[in-house]
This record gives sequence, C-alpha cells and structure tokens, in this order.
Amino acid sequence: MSLGAKVVSAASNVARGLGQTLDKMGAAMEVAKYTERLVPSTRFVAVNNIAPTINPETAFIAPSAHIVGDVTIGSSSSVWYNSTIRGDGNKITIGSNTNIGECTVLHIAKIQGDFDTNIGNNVSIGANSIVHAATVKDDVCVGAGAQILDGAIIGSNVCIEAGAIVTPGTTVPDGEVWAGSPAKFVRKVTKEDIEYIQSHSVDMSTLALLHAGENEKDYQAIAKDEEEREDKEMRAEDYFQPTEDDASDVLGQGAPGRIFDTTLSEPEEGLKQKK
Repeated sequence: MSLGAKVVSAASNVARGLGQTLDKMGAAMEVAKYTERLVPSTRFVAVNNIAPTINPETAFIAPSAHIVGDVTIGSSSSVWYNSTIRGDGNKITIGSNTNIGECTVLHIAKIQGDFDTNIGNNVSIGANSIVHAATVKDDVCVGAGAQILDGAIIGSNVCIEAGAIVTPGTTVPDGEVWAGSPAKFVRKVTKEDIEYIQSHSVDMSTLALLHAGENEKDYQAIAKDEEEREDKEMRAEDYFQPTEDDASDVLGQGAPGRIFDTTLSEPEEGLKQKK
C-alpha cells in the first residue's frame, strides 16, 4: 500500500471513530429514544411466509436482481443484473444450467387465469425479455426483448428470436424456430442451432462463476487487485517478476534451494548441459 493510501486509510479510521463517539453522545442525550435500523437487501424477499429456494450450487444471483416469493432456482443457473423474478401468487421454477438475462421479468398469473411459470434446464433467456405465466421446456434459447405470455408453452430444442412476441395460449412445438409479432413458425432447428443452445448455456454458467467471484470480494480484496494491476503496469520486463502463488516461495523469488540453483553455484549443472 502506498504512503498516500495509508494516510487516507488512517484518516478515515479516525473520522469513523469520531463519528461513532458523537453518535453515542447524541443517543445518550435524546429524550425520546430512537433506534436506527438498516434496510435489508431486497435481493430475496418472502411473500406470505414463502421465501425463494436457491440451490447452494446456483452459479450467480446478481446483487441488483430481485427474487420474490415462491421461486425455486436450480444448480449452475444464473440471474443477471436488474432482473426480477416475482412468484407472489403462484410458483416460479427455474431448472439447472439456465441463465436469466439482464433486466428480464419472470412473473405468474392469478387473476386472469391461474398459471405458474416453469423454466426448464439449459435455457437462455435474453436481456429485457418477459416470461409471464408460461412454460419454457428444456434446451431453449429466447432472444433479447422477446415476450412469452400467459399460458404459452415453448417446447424443447426451440429458438425464439429476439423481439418475438409469443401470444397467450400459444404452443410452440419441439424443434422449431419462431419469430415476429405475433410470433410465427419460421423453420425447423438445425444441428448448429442445437449445438449453440447447449454451448451457450455452458458458457453463461462459466461466466456466471466469474461474476460471482468478483461480486463476493470485500474492499481488501479489491484493493489487493488494484495493487497487483498497478504493479504489473509499472514493473519493467527486465526486472524480476513475481511468481505464482506457491507455499514454498520466498519473497517472490522461488523456493529455497532453487533460488541459487545455477551453473555458478552448482558447476555440475553446467557439465550436464554440455553433454
């Protein structure tokens, strides 16, 4: 940590301590006692005493996502930034290895019809999409901005193109590509389409783990990353380079016994190289 950073850190600690002392003094002087409460995160919200059920092996739930009510999310699935999944009247089920893109809304129906929302395995829901009281089966790719509305059923191995609107009560058979508003059959899926659906789900699950790791970092980890980035930018190529994390490493110069393992300190090594 640089000298400037140390000064700022020390000053902030002093200011924080002073603020806490003044807060205690103010609380002691109050006539009517008041306890300030922190607002809890709204990432997970219970409705009617039913809280979301998230598989421990779920890849990533973005900090800005909202999971509300009777929602179940399977393993290796991800819910990206600013998405809302609201099971506040019926159930929403999301399978495994499925990704819900940014700003997507998943909801149910209770007043006009009585529909759960079910999303299968290996499904990719593009950003800004809406799935409302509908069923999406396994191995499906839904393009960005698409809408799948009340009572619709999307079969397996299906592609819904970006911006398409699948109207209420529509059934999309297995193995088809639909597009348009209202969405209509375009063609049968190809081998390449199916390979893309499967590979995209895997790629998104892998990417989700990276985002999860970054979002879990505390301020100390972020500061360390910044120091390493600055070190990498400033360090000349002809200067010694830091080694990978190694329990036997000493001061970034390697393991003891190997630091000076050269032809100068070990003449036998030079003889071996000549042979």
